Parts: sequence; structure tokens; C-alpha cells
Amino acid sequence: MLKHLWWGPVTGLLACNLAVAADDNKATQLGEVVVTAPMMEQPLVVVTDPKAPRQPVPAHDGADILKSIPGFAVIRKGGTDGDPVFRGMAASRLNILLDGEQIMGGCGMRMDPPTAYIFPESYDRITVIKGPQSVLYGPGSSAGTVLFERDIKRFAQPGWKFNGSLTAGSFGRNDQVADVRAGTPDFYFQGTGTRSDSNDYKDGDGKSVHSAYTRWSTSAAVGWTPDNDTRLEVSGVRSDGQAAYADRTMDGVKFSRENVGLKFEKKNLSQLVEKIEAQAYYNYVDHVMDNYTLRSVASTAARMVNNPDRETIGGRAAITLRFNDATKATVGADYQSNVHTLRTGMGATADNYTSAARSEDANFRNYGLFGELTHYLAERDKVVAGLRADSWNAQDKRAATLSTKDAASLMYSYTNPTAGMSRDKTLTSGFARYEHDLAVMPTTLYAGLGHTERFPDYWELISANKESLTTHSAFDTKPEKTNQLDAGMVFNNGKLTASLSGFYSKIDDYIMVQSGVVKTYAAGNRTISVVRNVDATTWGGEAGLSYALTGTWKADATLAYVHGDNDTDGTPLAQLPPLEVRLGLSYDNKTWSTGALLRLVSEQDRFDRNKGNIVGQDIGRTPGFGVFSLNAGYRPKKGVLIAGGIDNLFDKTYAEHISRSGAMVTGFDQTIRVNEPGRNIWIKLNIALD
Repeated sequence: MLKHLWWGPVTGLLACNLAVAADDNKATQLGEVVVTAPMMEQPLVVVTDPKAPRQPVPAHDGADILKSIPGFAVIRKGGTDGDPVFRGMAASRLNILLDGEQIMGGCGMRMDPPTAYIFPESYDRITVIKGPQSVLYGPGSSAGTVLFERDIKRFAQPGWKFNGSLTAGSFGRNDQVADVRAGTPDFYFQGTGTRSDSNDYKDGDGKSVHSAYTRWSTSAAVGWTPDNDTRLEVSGVRSDGQAAYADRTMDGVKFSRENVGLKFEKKNLSQLVEKIEAQAYYNYVDHVMDNYTLRSVASTAARMVNNPDRETIGGRAAITLRFNDATKATVGADYQSNVHTLRTGMGATADNYTSAARSEDANFRNYGLFGELTHYLAERDKVVAGLRADSWNAQDKRAATLSTKDAASLMYSYTNPTAGMSRDKTLTSGFARYEHDLAVMPTTLYAGLGHTERFPDYWELISANKESLTTHSAFDTKPEKTNQLDAGMVFNNGKLTASLSGFYSKIDDYIMVQSGVVKTYAAGNRTISVVRNVDATTWGGEAGLSYALTGTWKADATLAYVHGDNDTDGTPLAQLPPLEVRLGLSYDNKTWSTGALLRLVSEQDRFDRNKGNIVGQDIGRTPGFGVFSLNAGYRPKKGVLIAGGIDNLFDKTYAEHISRSGAMVTGFDQTIRVNEPGRNIWIKLNIALD
């Protein structure tokens, strides 16, 4: 199956591993100085530190950091703001929470997915829950859940802590991060600032890619901690940026986010009540895209600007009950509503778009009830199960729908047949998982069944150019229903860590987007994109192995694969990444470290041209490729780490299978797909003081 790969470096790396293993049999487990592939160390859960240096080049947005976790891929659009994909599933199939809050972008063409507003190093921990195996974190989650979280610990005495980093690299890359925490046993303050900037990068052929960006964020939180079990916090976030895109005719010139949050937590109330928690939040995203600020335009008359925004209000309350030493349950409720509006400008007066009135095109509301139980059947046997119900409402506020431009670049508008209509739907989700610890070895076996019903999101119901085959509106799109089996094992004896997670999924009414569909309008035949419900089957999984060869040397390997079929059309399911293998070798004597990473990706000849999802459609076959990278680190003193690396050492030209098509941008070469960066040299300084 692994065809057209770089097998020379593989054999060399394996030979080196074996030679080191023979040299020293007294091995111990080592942590990663430069993170290359976080391992799964408990059933269906991966946890990683977003502040740690990682290869490829340290991440600057939420999608970029997730691609280092096996099973994830990123749809490349430019230098930033790609869409994360897990096991071939993207967008609202992957539930992403920022410290318990949901955030949604405004762009109808996914220029600003939720991860575009995430600055990874402002968080302390990233947790990935694979598959529909939890109901605690909001609706959907058919592919999985990603939690970006902060850890707040009560100060034992007055004091302060500082974490910061500086990054410099090829293509003008420069990042700055500062995180200050100060407090007393009763009160604390946290302030975080981040900035990331890069010029256009070049691919392996030396061709520049329209991809420059600048991103910044500031956040602050004030908390009250009268004792070790109580915390009340008020927080706020402000961020913005701009980014060039190589896959479309417009760029993002504003990514403004404003946030206010309130959080309360109380632990150990009684023998029964272990914890109560509640939070409320407000998120406002104001996004601007145009075709003239970051690129050349033929004339002033050709200028275009779009200014969507989205206001999201949400909250959650939960109580954790410990009935006895063997049984614990969490029950609660959550709420989320959002309103999407749009205003535009064209021609010589495009810059005056802010004087135009906003037009609401849709709003969504959801109430959710959930409960999750953990019960130990015996010392080595555990059952985890949960149920969830969500009451959805969506309103279509569009007076008209727009079809795509024709050959003469004319945009046609049609009366919206679902204008003013409202949809109400109650959907259910649930799962049950059994875990067993073997007595003869440190191994946990697990198997779980999950069911998720996902309400169509804004892009599938409302967004322009997502029209059904029989009407100008996709507002009648059916909810998606996923039934999935997850099974696997985790082994960890300190020296060797190994994991295997596999899944088999049947998806009824899978929401697919198909482009290139010819439809007859009053003005004649038009080629458009449509939303369709089809049935689909997917299966695959991830495997990981980490072995401490000696007290200073460690080898690791990971594998990820997903296979999918469109059962309705009898074709491969589109937009699935191919088989991927990562091989790593590292040395660390606690002062100096070095490492090598070889990423091997198979060809992908299972595709369905013009079909996919709201993020992108299949273009065609892609060849396999291999990318070799090196890294090193030095700890001159406690709390200081200097790390550096060379990504894509051999300057290979390649593109990911699921990346977007390259667009024609003046001054740049158009490519079939948006190519990945060529050789990239970077260095990063991490400082931790307290």
C-alpha cells in the first residue's frame, strides 16, 4: 500500500535505531523536547503541551498544531488558517472548544474556521477525544472533540510566574509569546500576549506562494480563589490579523475577535457532590475579506469586499456526583446561539462598506442536556457511557440566494424559496465503552459504540453556492447520523509505549458538497455547487510506538489511515487523506538533544473528483512523498530551552492530497494544489520563570 515513498531514509533510520538498541539495554522512557507526534496514553485520548517546541515549525494557529497528532491533516489554503481534518472528517464534525467555549467563523467559504482564532501557546494543554466517545462537550463530535484548555492553580503564597517564547525562521517568520501569572492565595491575574508574522513562503521549486500573514492576540483573566476548592474567574480576549490566500480570489484583511467569559467552579461540596461548574461566554467575530489590500487588482472598478460577522452567546452548567468509590456521573446542560450577518462593497466605493447596513442571513440556537457515567465493574474493568439530547432551531433570513458567476462573471440572484422559514429538530447522541486492564501486562483493552446526530451547520444550510439539486436553497438538508465502533489497546511499561485505535463507521445522510453540477436557470444552464445527503462508510485508525532504546536515545513510529466509501454513488468517499507514517529518533541527555523525523505519505488514488465537504472537493490523484526533518535543543539552565530545526531538509516540492486548488494570483505561479513550504529553518527560545 505504501507506494512511491522514500525508502532509503527509512532503512537508514531503522538501522540506526537497531545499532543504538544493541548498545544499551537499560532504557528508560524519555519525554519529547521537540514534539513530533504526541502518543495516545489512555483509551481514545491524546494530550499534548502546546507550549513545547514541535516539528514541523512551531505552530501559530489551532489547525497547525493539530497536524502533529496522528490522524490529523490540514487543508492548506495559504500560510495560515487551514481547516483541520481528523480521520477524513472536517468542520462541525470535529467539535473544538476554547476553554469550554465554542467559536464560529464568519466567512461563507471557510476563510476563518474556528482554529483561525486559536493562538496555541496561550493555552496549557490540548486534549483530543477520538470518535463519538463523550457527550460532555457540546453537540456533534462525530469525528472527535478537541479541547484547548488553561490550567489555573491556586497560589500557595504571593508570587508570580512567566512563560514566554521567541521564534525566528525562514520566510521572515517571527513569533513572540508572553504569559504572566501573578497572585496571592485569594486572587490571581493572568495576562497573555501573542504575535506571529510571516512573509510569503516558497515551495521546494523556489516558487513563492501567496501566503503572508500577521496575527496577534491579547487575553486577561482575574480570579478569586478563597480556598483550594473554589474558583471564580472573569476573562476577556481580543485578537486580530490579516492573511493572504493562494486558493481564492480574495484575502482576509481582518480577523477581529472579542470575547468575555465568566467561570465558576466548586469542588468537594459533600461526599456525594464532587464538583459543580458553570460558565457563560460571549464571542463576536468581525471578518473582512477583499481582493485589493494584499494583492493587485485590474482596476478600481473590480474591487470587492465582504464583511460577515457572527455573534455567539453560550453557557454550560454541570455537576459531578460520586455515588461511591466505583461510580461517578456528570450531568448538566449547555446552550449556544449565534447570529450571522453580512455586508458588502464594490468598485470605487468599496472602502465605504462600513457605512452599509448589515443584513442578517441566518441564526441558530441549541439547548442541550447530557449525562455521562463511569462505573468500575471490578478492579480491572470499567464502563463509561453517556446520553445527550439537543433541541435545535435554525432560521433562514435570506430574501434571495446567489448562484455562482457565469463565463461573463455575472452574479445572478434568485428569490429564496425558504426565506423566513424556521427549522426545529431534537437530536440524540450516546455511547457506551468497556475498558479492561490486563493482569499479566500493563495493557488496557477497550471497545466502544457511539451514535451521533449532527444538525447541519451554517455552511451546509445557508452559505452561498451550497444549493440543493431541486431548489435554490439547501435549508432542507437532513441531519447527519453516525454510528461508530471504536476499539483498541494501550500499553505502557515506562520503557515502551504502544497504542492502537481502530474505528468502523456507518454514516446515514452524510452531508456532501458537490461542485461542477449543471443546473438550468431562467438565464440558462449554470455550473454550481450543491449539497447532497448520501450514505457513507468509513474505517481506519491510528497506531503509535515509542521505545526508550537507552537512557538517552528514543525511537518512535506512528501510522494513520482512513478508508471511505460513498455508498449511495458507489464511489470512494472524497477528501480523505492517504496512509501516513512517521518515524522518529531522538537523543536527550537533559542538556543537549537532537532528533530526526521522517514523514512518509502514500499516494492517494481513491478520489471522487468535484465531491467533498464544505471545506474542499477532490481534485484528482496525488503521488506519495517523503519529507525528512532535523531538530536540536539546548538547556543552558533550568527554565530555558533553545530549540531549532530544519523542516523539509531536502527542499521537496509537494502538496497534501486534501489541500485546496491553487488560484491565479497576479505575480505568482498557479499550481494544481497549494504546495507546502520548501526547506524551512527555524529557532525557538522558551523561557519559564517563577
